[in-house]
Amino acid sequence: MQKHTAQASVDAATSNTAGTEPKLVRGLANRHIQLIAIGGAIGTGLFMGAGKMIHVSGSSIVLTYAIIGFFLFFVMRALGELLLSNLNFKTFADFATHYLGEWAGFFVGWSYWMTLVIVGVADFIVIGGYFKFWFPDLTPWIPGMATLGFLFLLNIMAVKAFGEMEFWFALIKIIAIVSLIVAAVVMVATGFVSPNGVAASFSHVIEPGTMFPNGVMGFFAGFQIAIFSFAGIELLGTTAAEAKDPYKTLPKAINAVPVRVLLFYVLSLSCIIAVSSWAMVAPDKSPFVQLFQTAGLPIAAGVINFVVISSAMSAGNCDVFCSSRMLFGLSCEVDAPSMFKRLSKSAVPMTALFFSCFCMFMGTALLVLVPDLMVVFTTVSTIAAILFIFTWCIILASYLAYRAKRPDLHASSTFKMPAGVVMSWACLVFFVFVLGLLALERDTRQALVFMPLWFVYLFVMYRIQRTKKRALKLKTPYVSGRSNDGRSEAAAGI
Repeated sequence: MQKHTAQASVDAATSNTAGTEPKLVRGLANRHIQLIAIGGAIGTGLFMGAGKMIHVSGSSIVLTYAIIGFFLFFVMRALGELLLSNLNFKTFADFATHYLGEWAGFFVGWSYWMTLVIVGVADFIVIGGYFKFWFPDLTPWIPGMATLGFLFLLNIMAVKAFGEMEFWFALIKIIAIVSLIVAAVVMVATGFVSPNGVAASFSHVIEPGTMFPNGVMGFFAGFQIAIFSFAGIELLGTTAAEAKDPYKTLPKAINAVPVRVLLFYVLSLSCIIAVSSWAMVAPDKSPFVQLFQTAGLPIAAGVINFVVISSAMSAGNCDVFCSSRMLFGLSCEVDAPSMFKRLSKSAVPMTALFFSCFCMFMGTALLVLVPDLMVVFTTVSTIAAILFIFTWCIILASYLAYRAKRPDLHASSTFKMPAGVVMSWACLVFFVFVLGLLALERDTRQALVFMPLWFVYLFVMYRIQRTKKRALKLKTPYVSGRSNDGRSEAAAGI
């Protein structure tokens, strides 16, 4: 999952003086957002979870990614039209509050923070698994927690350090995907035969028994991790908050989503299956590393393992950064304790950063209690997938409310969502269908059963927080960064 943009060399002054809200510094240049936006289409689930998905779904996993990518494109278009309808909207919570009510902003704000924490845990778990390539006897939680500590120290510095690190992380990740595709094409073209006697050929993708090797249920089982692989794709839309020319850059980034899905997911997975066939892909290892091992290039496999570690670090870096900024934004709206909007001299929300990292630390400690890497990864990725689906549904519900309440804004929009109302309902039905699929598998069903507790907890906290807000309004007419019409003026950083 990746972050956003700002104007080159434009810094918003940090203010902690009385009577004004603290503001984050805009320190990300245009070149950062261009690479980060592309890298944002490549989730950790693709690198770590692809092996399991191919194992249960065969080559139909390519179809799974194409279907999910199709519906998420319309979610992105809905998000883009909403943000461009009024550039005062800076977060999901802003337009959710404006069109659906305060409860929606509170629920989606806190749920998205929890999503980032959960995804961060998954990313650090993945890093522990990747290190076992070089150190088979190493306990996975050690490199995971060490990486978390490193990223915490990195994020203490100014936002520009985050942007620079993400630029190179994203570049490495893109090079990895392109390298795999090129290597696979060369292996197919030269008639490469694996040690198992399987000749590389794109016919493996469509040959009999490959598409649905475990039946329709196997095909459905692939949706859980596939959904997780797209985690964070919606963050491309939030570039409007800090983009120099959002009316140009935002549509361009969103319209490129189908191309990225075809290149990074459909084509790369087709190449993996073409080289060794679906049956030879191990469910508990990265198929990207396996491909080069199959080719008899252990050094290249080691390089790719380093690349996928950097990819997971990239995602973890974004999780740490974004979760702290989301807490900052919630605090500015009096939806979280005021301590979370304290900024350091370098304009970093230190308390929010520390608390988010502490929660990720506790989650990563699951590896101590449950040493089976894939069991923990499946559980946390399922929870994250459910929370992401909730966020996407709130975006769609906000869009439907926007169409009903502000037809004038839709009529004047230069970036209208195609078949907006119809496709919004179609996407909502699809997401309900995916949630139903999660109930079919035992390992994903457990997470689905317990998730309602989170929303019950949010409901209780919302009632308490609303009472506090009302008490504050009696003392002062202005208590948050959100104006009377629900639009946020606080720089929430998401």
